[in-house]
Amino acid sequence: MNILVTGGAGFLGQQLIASVLARGGLCLDGSDQPRMPDRITCFDQTEGRLTDPRVFNVAGDIADPATLARLIDAETRVVVHLAAVVSGTAEADFDLGMRVNIDGTRYLLEACRARATRPRLLLSSSLAVFGGELPAVVDDAVAPTPQGSYGVQKLIGEWLVHDYSRKGFIDGRSVRIPTVVVRPGRPNGAASGFASNIIREPLAGREAVLPVDRAVRMWVSSPRSAVSNLLHAVSLPDAVWGWNRSLNLPGLTVSMYEALDALEAVGGPHARALVLERPDPAIARLVQSWPDRFSTDRALAMGFAADASFEAIVQAYVQDNAEAVSALRS
Repeated sequence: MNILVTGGAGFLGQQLIASVLARGGLCLDGSDQPRMPDRITCFDQTEGRLTDPRVFNVAGDIADPATLARLIDAETRVVVHLAAVVSGTAEADFDLGMRVNIDGTRYLLEACRARATRPRLLLSSSLAVFGGELPAVVDDAVAPTPQGSYGVQKLIGEWLVHDYSRKGFIDGRSVRIPTVVVRPGRPNGAASGFASNIIREPLAGREAVLPVDRAVRMWVSSPRSAVSNLLHAVSLPDAVWGWNRSLNLPGLTVSMYEALDALEAVGGPHARALVLERPDPAIARLVQSWPDRFSTDRALAMGFAADASFEAIVQAYVQDNAEAVSALRS
C-alpha cells in the first residue's frame, strides 16, 4: 500500500505524515490494527524535511498532469490532498488560485481515475465555503455560499470529489477544517493567519498585529485535532459517508478577546502586550464572512472530536514547540 500526500511539505502535511509513522501506519475500514504503508510520497513545491526511509520527498507542480500521473501508481491506495493556495493569496491572485485549487484538484482526480483502482481520496476543504447571510449556528443542512475566491475554489473541489465518487472513480471524502491554530513557523498568506500570529509571535517575544476587532469570533482547531481528524476521515469505511461526501469538522468558537486571555494565561501580561491592534478592512471582510459557530452532530456521530478549550490549544502549542517559546523564559 502506498500513500500520496499533496502539500506534504507544509505544516499539516508534515504533521500528518509524522503521525502516520508514529502510529505504525493507518487503520482502515474499522480495523484497529494499523497497517504501515510501503511508501509515503510527500509531494509539494519543495521537498519535505522528514527523512524516514519510507518517505519519498518529491518536488513538483500540482497543476502538471504528467507529474501527477507519475505520482499515482497501482499500489496507491490513499491520497490526502492538502495542496492549495490559501485564502488571502487566492483572493489577491485569482489566476493562481484557479490554477492550483481547481486545475490541480481536477488533474489529481483524473490521475486517480486513469489508474482504475478506485483509491481513497481525502480533500482538505475549508469553512470558507460558507458565507453571506447565514443562521447563527451553521449545521449540516446549511448550503455553502462562499463569499471569496478561496471558498468558491474549495467548494468546486468538493463537488468534483463528490462526482468522481458517484461515478466510482474514487472513494472520495471532503472535510471542512476549522481555522488551524496555533501554526508554528513563518506567517503565510492565509487571511486567518493572524489567529496564529497573535499567539505564536508574542510567545516568542515578538510583536504581532491583530487586524480585526477583538470581538470577532472564529471557528478553530488545534493542529493536533486537525491531524487526528484528517486521519480519522481517511480511516472510515466508504459506507459511513453515504451520499454526502462533505463534512463540517468539529471545532471551537473563540473570540479574539478570549484568544488574548488565553495568551495571557499561558504567556503572561508581557506576551499579551506585544499584540498590536491595527485594523485591516480587507482581512476583516473575508474573515467576518465565515461562520463562527457550527453544530457538527454528523461529524461527532462519526467519531470526530474537538479540542477541550482554546487555552488547551495554546498549552499544546507550547508543549510541541518549546524551542520557539522564548517569552515564557524571560
